[in-house]
Amino acid sequence: MAKILVIDDERAIRNTLKEILEFEGYHVEVAENGRVGLERALEGAYDLIFTDIKMPEMDGLEFLHSYRKGIIQHGEEAPIVVITGHGSVDSAVDALKGGAFDFIQKPLDLNRLLVTTKHALDHKSLVQETKVLRKKVGKRNQMIGESAAIERVRAIIDKVAPTEARVLITGSNGTGKEVVAHLIHENSNRAKGPLVEVNCAAIPSELIESELFGHMKGSFTGAVKDRAGKFEQADGGTLFLDEIGDMSLSAQTKVLRALQENEITRVGSDKAIKVNVRVLAATNKDLKKEIAEGHFREDLFHRLNVIPIHVPDLKDRKEDIPLLVNHFIHMICTEQGWKNKQISTEAIEALQSHDWPGNIRELRNVVERLIILSGDTITTEDINLYV
Repeated sequence: MAKILVIDDERAIRNTLKEILEFEGYHVEVAENGRVGLERALEGAYDLIFTDIKMPEMDGLEFLHSYRKGIIQHGEEAPIVVITGHGSVDSAVDALKGGAFDFIQKPLDLNRLLVTTKHALDHKSLVQETKVLRKKVGKRNQMIGESAAIERVRAIIDKVAPTEARVLITGSNGTGKEVVAHLIHENSNRAKGPLVEVNCAAIPSELIESELFGHMKGSFTGAVKDRAGKFEQADGGTLFLDEIGDMSLSAQTKVLRALQENEITRVGSDKAIKVNVRVLAATNKDLKKEIAEGHFREDLFHRLNVIPIHVPDLKDRKEDIPLLVNHFIHMICTEQGWKNKQISTEAIEALQSHDWPGNIRELRNVVERLIILSGDTITTEDINLYV
């Protein structure tokens, strides 16, 4: 049940709001002025607050400012809807600029009141869900391990992330190149901007240029409207070109120009569009070999390879397997709502004896399989049966 606070110096308004909202199934508390309301708002965890603009002792705007300043130390902020009389719309606009969610006018309109209440509570719910998702994403973008090889990767990330330097991430499939790209972006000055990912291997060669640079309506069959490409979508943020070794030579030429000129041209247009993008690239191929065979542009390689980061294979950092296994057990069991499973020391040692050609991705899948198929404790017998 949502918990709502109503702050108004008029008893009739307070009681009317309380009766209406309680009839709709909400738990409602009231306060007779801004000062009392502020004390209750900071002490209680409310899902929504209604406050009048004009009140003695502390008006609605003062309450709004003090509440938003004080709630940082006390808990999670609730959306605030201000109540204003006719002729006080300017004050309501000031409240919206100060962080209020919405305003309603006196005399109160029942439909407007209920719709605003629902929208405000939905907004709070979405904010909470977004925070949870961000925490989950942050947990996924962790580099687990304490080996010397992985510490070297961490050290480079720490140094390069705050800069604008381009990074070329190399390593076998499943080693965690994408995690490195995410960590660089999240610790950069562009962290508040978008991180746009493109899997160059998954896009047909005839569509890669449209995907990266966008297209104009009618530029080819199926182009029914103008469309911004990934470079434009990543403006102000980071563009991650995964599996860039699979990109066609014609697309490589356009990417090179974009890196040189900081501008792109949509397919079917001759108008240059300025872009402010940091480019990270990753590949599981030996690009020097690809250059020698004529499959990759050398000048593009040098543009991208400002800071090289090589992510080691799991077989070269087997001392990290115990940490990885326990991390995956905890993560998978938490996601599925299962009781955390134990794994024997002998089972860990058995997992360390494998070479893991699929690297961390393969290990994660094996751990999930063991969690599902084993008993309360994962044993060497389970390893022999299911790995």
